[in-house]
Amino acid sequence: MFNYYCLNPIAKVGLDNFTDNFKATEDVNAAEGILVRSAAMHDMELSENLLAVARAGAGVNNIPLDECAKKGIVVFNTPGANANGVKELVIAGMLLASRDIVGGIGWVKDNTSDENIGKSAEKAKKAFAGTEVQGKKLGIIGLGAIGVKVANVAKHMGMEVYGYDPYVSVDAAWNLSRDVKHVLNVDEIYEQCDIITIHVPLLDSTKGMINKDSISKMKDGVILLNFARDLLCNEVDILDGIKAGKIRKYVSDFPNSTTAGQEGCIVIPHLGASTEESEDNCAKMAVKEMMNYLENGNIINSVNFPNCDMGVCQQAGRVAIMHTNTANMITKFTACFGDEGINISDMMNKSKGEYAYTMIDVETKADDSIINKLNSIDGVIRVRVVK
Repeated sequence: MFNYYCLNPIAKVGLDNFTDNFKATEDVNAAEGILVRSAAMHDMELSENLLAVARAGAGVNNIPLDECAKKGIVVFNTPGANANGVKELVIAGMLLASRDIVGGIGWVKDNTSDENIGKSAEKAKKAFAGTEVQGKKLGIIGLGAIGVKVANVAKHMGMEVYGYDPYVSVDAAWNLSRDVKHVLNVDEIYEQCDIITIHVPLLDSTKGMINKDSISKMKDGVILLNFARDLLCNEVDILDGIKAGKIRKYVSDFPNSTTAGQEGCIVIPHLGASTEESEDNCAKMAVKEMMNYLENGNIINSVNFPNCDMGVCQQAGRVAIMHTNTANMITKFTACFGDEGINISDMMNKSKGEYAYTMIDVETKADDSIINKLNSIDGVIRVRVVK
């Protein structure tokens, strides 16, 4: 039996997927698994019982990834589960900026008392008419689950689409329209595109990537869309670009005191992945990932440990070992089993950065003796008997 704890409300349609082998607990320290959305975990004291954290969403800035890795706690996210919801809002944001729909609606509200508002609108509408997106060049920085969906829709809208992602996955490449121009230098997007949308994770290397320097390379009157993370953009530099006429509109899904209410900014209250469907999809995927790990030892969609999947164990036992990514570890592990006369039937080892994960299926159940031997190996973080 495994205990789980929800730090945020998690969609019931997801929690209903838990089997009888899982039970909700009101004591976070008793939980082997934590489900979370946006709750901050950096100041939490992580229990020794905790084995997994599943984020019902893509971003994991609210989770102490390094601390979790050092304690052998796998952190999952749910890439792609909310992609359609974000994609739809990105397209809406692009249209809002291109046609100045927000400005037009504002004019109507300001003139509701005008008895001849219909005639007045005919005179005023030119200021809000804007431009069509068909035939425009759209630059997409980041071709993950969301970026690919945006690219494909934009192609159907008659746009010329440029995509930049030096680490594009095989799955993304397969799903991406063949008509998308894949560029190798992000400057080409800055220089060529009328509309630019960002879909990359927030890392040290991407923080503030849209700044005075990158903006200076862009076309006059560019539209910028940010539905990824607010800190990807230096928004002070963006406001300067708007005042200078360089940037036509900045559309952001992240309200803050810098851009809220500012001229040229359309700020949305973080609605990207907040649809009922997105929350349901994220909850279902997070629960599935947690169950698969706790019951089978399989890691799928982890952000701090490598993916490693051996399916359901068909042997007498399965042992999972979290360890540093250093040489000769496998030799030491197999020697422990050999010394105990336990035959290994199957094994998988994967690494990710400075951490690695090894699963070993054995024909005889592992006892405390071999677990103690494995734990004593320098570099071993956590040993878990899965079966």
